[in-house]
Amino acid sequence: MQACSLQQQPQVAARQLCCAVAAPERIEATAAAPGKLQQPGKGQDQVTVVYKFGGSSVASAERMMEVADIVCSFPEHLPCVVLSAMGKTTNLLLQCGEEALRTDASDIRSLAPLKAIQDLHRETAQKLGVDHDCIEEVEALLKQLEQLLVGISIMQDLTPRAKDSLVSFGERLSTRLFAAFLNAQGIKAKQYDAYAIGVTTSDNFVNAEVNYQLTLPAVKEALTFKPGQERHLPIVTGFLGRGLQTGAITTLGRGGSDLTCTLLGASLGLPEVQVWKDVDGVLTADPRVVSTATPVSRLTFEEATELAVFGATVLHPLAMQPAHECNVGVRVKNSYNRTAPGTLITEERAMEDVLVTSVVIKSNVTLVDITSTRMMGQYGFLAKVFDVFARNKISVDVVATSEVSVSLTLDPAKTMWERDLITDELEHLMHDFEGIAEAHYRRGMAIISLICNVQRTSEILERVFRVFGREKINVQMLSQGASKTNIALIVNDEEAKAALRALHQEFFGSC
Repeated sequence: MQACSLQQQPQVAARQLCCAVAAPERIEATAAAPGKLQQPGKGQDQVTVVYKFGGSSVASAERMMEVADIVCSFPEHLPCVVLSAMGKTTNLLLQCGEEALRTDASDIRSLAPLKAIQDLHRETAQKLGVDHDCIEEVEALLKQLEQLLVGISIMQDLTPRAKDSLVSFGERLSTRLFAAFLNAQGIKAKQYDAYAIGVTTSDNFVNAEVNYQLTLPAVKEALTFKPGQERHLPIVTGFLGRGLQTGAITTLGRGGSDLTCTLLGASLGLPEVQVWKDVDGVLTADPRVVSTATPVSRLTFEEATELAVFGATVLHPLAMQPAHECNVGVRVKNSYNRTAPGTLITEERAMEDVLVTSVVIKSNVTLVDITSTRMMGQYGFLAKVFDVFARNKISVDVVATSEVSVSLTLDPAKTMWERDLITDELEHLMHDFEGIAEAHYRRGMAIISLICNVQRTSEILERVFRVFGREKINVQMLSQGASKTNIALIVNDEEAKAALRALHQEFFGSC
């Protein structure tokens, strides 16, 4: 029995939560040859693994068929499957909401993004050959979506609560279509909305926090097969929950389906979950910038979290929390290349021969310099500084401090959904420092993070600054701090991609 200790939201007392974790072996199965779908997990009493597939993996009927083949190609495992919305559906839903504010209620059904969503899901249902019951469910959801947009138009208000309800339609549609397709192919499957099986969150719409104390046991109860119950593949919506106080649909932020995947794995006490993406695992750099980036075979939870926070888009930053606390391995695989081994993320790995694991960029960053000679030798300076950011609800990324000054970077957006910080917000922030310190900001910066073995910091930094000297790139700020895996360097945004390529060449021999 492995204990998992997960911190609850501030309003919920922290407590120990136990997850029964199976033997530590990781899943190393060989995919069967494509062909007629066969029911996976025969002879298994319970779910043995969670697979998560993102939007690009289920972007069309053809991609859904491919995912179904992947799901059924590991016959020794009985999987639970978490799906994102099809392709760009979430973006189209958000676009629907914005356009509804500028459209008369009587003209809502003519919205181009709404028609695109309707056409995609109706065409997919037809190509997948789903049954009449599924088609009726899809049509009912599309009708509800149209009615919600009419309400937004009439009220002339797209609240965070309405936005969460709006974007929920993507996952609710994709999972119903996928489950119905599996059943049409003779594979026993059942669709579940995550909020209906006990995923409970705060009522912080658009970026809700999971209430682990309530969620873990509820999900375990809902997805554990009872004696005599027919075994089937649970198909679960990604990134959705239900607000504890309001009972309304909430979302875990963009990319939160990864968190749903690890959350289900932790609830069921599984040894491993698999997040299927469109790349061959976590890479040494962003392949859009460095075409020769290669997969990293192993990562620790801490390394994966730092990568996610500082620019890598492969995993949701919060997805590591339940995995880490309940010792659930996370394997990142490629749905377009199922034979690739991917990246396995675990609690520990051998670091003796590791220098640099990956280099990532976080662009569009704002650098703030705060100085106050009047605070020299006095306590409370940092408390006052961070209180200003707390009041303005602005997230801080990287910090460097001295006796009388603080330099730090601001997250480019207030939440994973929202637009960038605007100049008026930054000017208001600077104004709030009056009487405490002098504050100035610079936009157009980037954080270059080296996920590395900081036991070899001197060697790493010597090589970094040799490269930057040769490339004439100036570092505006450097921070290593408490992280045992990350060295962060702030440079001008226009220099960041060149810096990344040069560093990749230095540490990995290719750019």
